[in-house]
Amino acid sequence: MSSFVVEGGHKLSGEIQPQGAKNEALQIISAVLLSDEEIVVHNIPEILDVKNLIHLLEGLGVKVRRIEKGSWSFQADVINENYIDSDEFVAKCASLRGSVMTVGPLLTRFGKAWFPKPGGDKIGRRRVDTHIIGFENLGASYEYDAQRKAFHLLAPEGGRLKGSYMLLDEASVTGTANVLMAAVLAEGETTIFNAACEPYVQQLSKLLVAMGAKIEGIGSNLLKVMGVERLHGASHTILPDMLEVGSFIGMAALTQSDITIKNVSYQNLGVIPECFRKLGVKLEVVGDDIHVPYQDSYVIDSFLDGSIMTIADATWPGLTPDLLSVMLVVATQCKGSVLIHQKMFESRLFFVDKLIDMGAQIILCDPHRAVVIGHDHRFSLKAGKMLSPDIRAGIALLIAAMSAKGTSVIDNIDQIDRGYEDLDVRLNALGANIRRI
Repeated sequence: MSSFVVEGGHKLSGEIQPQGAKNEALQIISAVLLSDEEIVVHNIPEILDVKNLIHLLEGLGVKVRRIEKGSWSFQADVINENYIDSDEFVAKCASLRGSVMTVGPLLTRFGKAWFPKPGGDKIGRRRVDTHIIGFENLGASYEYDAQRKAFHLLAPEGGRLKGSYMLLDEASVTGTANVLMAAVLAEGETTIFNAACEPYVQQLSKLLVAMGAKIEGIGSNLLKVMGVERLHGASHTILPDMLEVGSFIGMAALTQSDITIKNVSYQNLGVIPECFRKLGVKLEVVGDDIHVPYQDSYVIDSFLDGSIMTIADATWPGLTPDLLSVMLVVATQCKGSVLIHQKMFESRLFFVDKLIDMGAQIILCDPHRAVVIGHDHRFSLKAGKMLSPDIRAGIALLIAAMSAKGTSVIDNIDQIDRGYEDLDVRLNALGANIRRI
């Protein structure tokens, strides 16, 4: 198990570029299974979760070629269909959360797939109902295999899914993407209402259209798909990772630094910049860059009636839940109070006990809500020894350690590496003091 040794109190300065979006990459790389022709993808973040998914596809027989850093070629022309049913493949899928995105492509192209209980972050329950019900609406049947702890999905006789109308039970990003990928090769028209419309889903839709799919309503919560018999090759460039952009804004604020985040695709950040402004963080947009200037103090807004500010996650175009941990730790050194409401996952706020040990003033109301009373930089957080429970809590703890007085140790940083590429190297280039052991 690797660890970060972090010497706190160093201000950052300079420019940093966000990596490609992890969540988009997992969808895009899975989509290569829909065609037997070459698909080239640029700006792939070469992080642990993405590399593991690529290895999973190689095991299926996908031809993978690294053109250069961040650019990869995939061709799924010869797939080992027996391997899809193997214990080894199902076990590998169970250990990798991103593997869920392969289910739709495998089911619609090869008529079968296994859907194990999701792995990944320990952040609470991850329901699979949206995926399974969506596939069922397309004519698939399923059984649960208790020994493998996985759903076995089969296309109807004849091997081709059938288009249908469906109203998703929740606007799940992965659920929408999975059903969408299954629908593009289904027979007839599929209507997906209450679809997620995050930039990641929009990007996936654009790739599928470039491959020959027929999709209407991209960017809305109502998608109409006319199934085609086959898809061809294409090329695609992944967006900058909005979660890295938000993380870097948080780092700059908590360490009272002055940095510029380059090429952020500002139009795809949604409400993220405005939510940081609610915490008193000034952001200057210069072209497609964000400049975060040094500030003496960050004053949290209140609502117009004077009540305490609430920052909560919501489906797009609301705030992504993946940045609430970062905003919570930033608030510990702002002036004022804020209620952080994590609606989607019931275990993501449990890491705040580590921040309380560091001297933060936080009241954990329940598994979903925490009230943060900011120090206004009058008192520094204290260094400590911590364990990263998941990607986003891990980055929040790293940000806290970078601002703390003294030297902190963060264990289990493999969780951070799952979502952030060469993070210690890139931050040290800005003036941080982070050592990997």
